[in-house]
This record gives sequence, structure tokens and C-alpha cells, in this order.
Amino acid sequence: MRKETEKRFHPDGERDEFMAQLFTMPQLGSTMEEGTILKWHKQEGDKVQKGEALLAIETDKAAMEVEATTEGVLRKILAPADATVAIRQPIAILGTADEPIDALLAEAGVTERDSLPPRTGGGPGRGATRPDAPRLTPDALPVSPRARRYADAHGVPAAALAGRGTGVEGRVVERDVIAFLEEQKRQPVAAPGTEEKAAPRVTPLAARMADDLGVDLSALAMGLPGSRVRSEDILRHVETARPVTETASAMESVEEGVTVQPFGGMRKRIADNVAKSAFTAPHVTLTLEVDMTEAAEFRARLIPEIEKAYGTRLSFTDILVKAVARALGEHPRLNAALVGEELRLYSQKNIGVAVALDDGLIVPVIKEADKKSLGAVSGELKALVERARAGKFTPDDLAGGTFSLTNLGAFSIDVFDPIIVPPQAAILGVGRIAEKPVVLNKEIVIRSMMHLCLSFDHRILDGAPAARFLQRVKELLENPLLILV
Repeated sequence: MRKETEKRFHPDGERDEFMAQLFTMPQLGSTMEEGTILKWHKQEGDKVQKGEALLAIETDKAAMEVEATTEGVLRKILAPADATVAIRQPIAILGTADEPIDALLAEAGVTERDSLPPRTGGGPGRGATRPDAPRLTPDALPVSPRARRYADAHGVPAAALAGRGTGVEGRVVERDVIAFLEEQKRQPVAAPGTEEKAAPRVTPLAARMADDLGVDLSALAMGLPGSRVRSEDILRHVETARPVTETASAMESVEEGVTVQPFGGMRKRIADNVAKSAFTAPHVTLTLEVDMTEAAEFRARLIPEIEKAYGTRLSFTDILVKAVARALGEHPRLNAALVGEELRLYSQKNIGVAVALDDGLIVPVIKEADKKSLGAVSGELKALVERARAGKFTPDDLAGGTFSLTNLGAFSIDVFDPIIVPPQAAILGVGRIAEKPVVLNKEIVIRSMMHLCLSFDHRILDGAPAARFLQRVKELLENPLLILV
């Protein structure tokens, strides 16, 4: 998060406090490529304490506070509010009040009188181009470092990516390069002598939506000269193509008693993430019913002991986290992510648990859940949920997830199709526990039953290995003592 350049030493050789340092944009998740600065909580010249909230940033997942990793004085803000900055790029200088910082300013590429402007994008509003800013050229495209490496490795010129960015403020990210290469594979070879027609400029999401909805992109692009066709253009085209009677009926309902709200903030981030997941990862959902009678008795016996030792009340979600972490150790293909053309298999079992908020949801992560006791998992999850609902979660709370869990049992839901958290391989949905008559040893008895719903990315694994993982989770829950082995 910061780069140390010099040390100050006492005459006797003992190290004193650090001298001025570059404070860089932190990477708050494995898929984060850039962050947008929402607000600086300190001004230049203000003292900063270690652990104090220094600024707020927005990533593709959430808005969160970034704490200072050391104490000192905020000497220079290099990237102001509204700037979008790639990870590990300098955004400020921290140091002592009177030391020179010319060398650090030169290293950051700015002068004492200037700071980095918000990165130029493709429209007004946050990060819009200043009147005196140079015109964007293909060689100066806003491209993430990962996307640039991927494009260079596959021979994609910068000019071909112009107008294709789906990242923050139109920045080209890795998925845009992948989408471009996929489009090139699908392009028909022109017959000799025919005039080549330029392909319409279309965002990857709009291209997928057009394909699903049967929209002619070439005809639509003619009505949008000089602009990219976006997902909202596809939706608008489909809406206007409906029969007049249907449209008129819809207009009547809209005009009467409707409150219009801006669609942004956390809700917009969630929308972008689930759309990316739904249109990128081919979802397959398997469901399986589990007898939770033994798990309920297991929990009842442990509740007083865990409350005494850890000060927290053991929940079924805590037990599920441990069961999933144990099963992932035996089925590593589920504890993976597909990033570009790389399949990453993780040794750590970091379980994200979806937490509902008033205006959306976030997924805090229990790190290395397989190595922690039930009581430790219960206490950590309780603290994560409390911080999330109070809006006091930290970047580390959300970072590093390798598998996700979402429980709708409290809402009396039995079965549902959860959406995978990109770029993870799978997510486990959990339904309610309900008493039902079942056949056991040729007799009808009442048992506590629950559905598990596993959605997995079919690009990463097939149905059989996913089913075996789900069977193992079922076995662990129906024989909960195995979780402790």
C-alpha cells in the first residue's frame, strides 16, 4: 500500500521513524484492477494516525474506507476525489511536516503545484475530461495493466480496443480483450473483392444481450453513429419494438403512482457484478435435500460450551461454513477461479458469506475456515456481520474469497438458484430447515430437512465432480462429528 524510500537513523544506528513515502492505491481483492477515490478524510498538512480512516474508495464490489498504515503528515494528495487509479499507483505522500518531497513528486510524475487529475473517460460526470486535457488517442487509452499484458500477449493493437472498455468510466479491462478476441473468432471471412464493412462498436455485455434477444447490432449501430452500443441501448431497442398496445399499457402504469429513483451506488455495483456473472459464467445448479436432524442435536449440545468459551451463539451457518471448508479440501476444483485463460486453484479455504443490507448485500470472508474451530468461525462471522450491517467493514473483510455461501432459510425459502460471485467457481445456496415426513428404515418419521443448491461454472468443472462435492457436504452435515475430525 505504500512504498518506503528512505529511513532516518539515530547517530547510534537505531532506526527512527520513516521519512516520506508514496501511499499507493491498495489492491482490496484478487480481481481488483483499479479504484475510484470517493473522498479524502484528511487534507494536505493534516496529521494522520496509524489505523485512522484516510480516504474512501470504490471498487467493482463495494465502497469502503482505507486506513493509514503508519502515522505522519499527509504532505501531498496526488489523486483527488473522483480520480480512478490503477492498483499500486501513487495517490498520496505521507511523511514528516518539514522534510523535502521533491524526489517522491518526481517519482510520481507530478510537480509540487499539480496533482493527478481524474482519469479521463467517455462521458460527463465523475472523471470527465477537463477542457484543457489532451484528446484521447489509441496510444493513450485507459487500459488496466492486466488487460494491456493480455492484449500484448495475443497481438491485439490498442486501436482495436477503443470504445470497448467496460471498466470504471470506460476503462479497458481484461474481459474486454477476451471479448474482442472471441468476436474475432466469430467474424466471417469476407469473400474476395467484397468491400469490408467496419464492425459496430459494441460493449461485450451488449453483444451478449443482443445475441440472446435476437437484436440486429448492425442496424442498431446505424442509429447511434460514433457511439458504442451499450446494454441500455439494447434494452431500449427491445422496449420500443414491442407492440403499440403493450407499450401504451405499460406507459399508463408508469405514469400513475410511480416513484423514480436513481440507479447507482451499491445497487449498481451489485447489478454490474451479477450481470457479469450471469452473462460470462454458464451456470448449472444442482439441488439436494439434507437431513439436518443430527446437525440440530449437535448444535444444541455445543451452544452452551461455545457461548462459554467464545461468547457467541453457534448458528447453522457456522456449521455450514466448516462443512464446506472441509469438503473443499477434498474437492479442490470447487475452490478455484477462472481469471482470463488461467484456472487458479487455491490452497486456502476462504469462505464468503452473503450478508443482506438495507440497500443491497456484501460478502465478507472468513479466511482459512478449515483451520479454525467452530467457536472461532462463529465468533469471527458474528463480528463480520455486525461490522457489515453497521457500515464499518474494512477492505480486508471482503478480500480473498475462494468460495461463497448464501443462506435464505431465514426467509422461508426452500430452493433457489444463487448467482456465482465472479470469478469464483461456485456458490452454495442454503434453504430453510423444516420438519417433514420422510421414510427412514422403512418407516415414516418426522425429520428436519433442508435443501442445498449448488451453482457452479460449467467452464471450470462438470456435473459429476460438482455432485460429488455436494454429496460430501451432505454427508458431513448428516454426520456432524466428522466436521471436527
